[in-house]
Amino acid sequence: MGANCCSHATALRSGRYRKILWIALVVNFTMFVVEIGAGFTAGSVSLLADSLDFAGDAANYGISLLVLGMGVVARARASLFKALCMLLFGIAVLATALWHLVSGTVPSAPTMGVVGTLALLANVGVAALLYAYREGDSNMRSVWLCSRNDALGNLAVLMAALGVFGTGSAWPDLLVAGIMASLATSAATQILLQARGELNGEQAHAGHRH
Repeated sequence: MGANCCSHATALRSGRYRKILWIALVVNFTMFVVEIGAGFTAGSVSLLADSLDFAGDAANYGISLLVLGMGVVARARASLFKALCMLLFGIAVLATALWHLVSGTVPSAPTMGVVGTLALLANVGVAALLYAYREGDSNMRSVWLCSRNDALGNLAVLMAALGVFGTGSAWPDLLVAGIMASLATSAATQILLQARGELNGEQAHAGHRH
């Protein structure tokens, strides 16, 4: 246990981890710009959902850089904020999917396929860089979970593109949007529980000191 905590503290002070977060921030912001444009052009809910996810993750990495090296309480509070943002992302995706369902928009499968592949390569690269830090505190864990979920979401977008191409309907795109919303809410719940546990633990520790 003690060795584990020491390794996590070392990771937080690591210049390599800081550089990885900066790389992840730049990659995610760039993909947000690419995907939001492609999502509106193609009329794809899953691409729009993924673009919002990239925007949220860019903010996630920025916050992680801001609290890097701070105390457990500051990092846990940052995790709570990020988890709430992920929940809002899930709600936004569901609302957008409902709007497209009502309007009957059929997305462009080729655009979904090309942009989905580019997004997958970007997210797999980031997830690979962050893999070594996946078992840290709630803040580090939230960064890893976001990257992992992004890669899974990109695979789902590619499956949706195949489904739209094969059926000529929007249902595969809408289904994937729902799956991505579920991933976001599930990860947010995990992070919320872990962050609350860390805050409660720190409060109890402070109470014992007094």
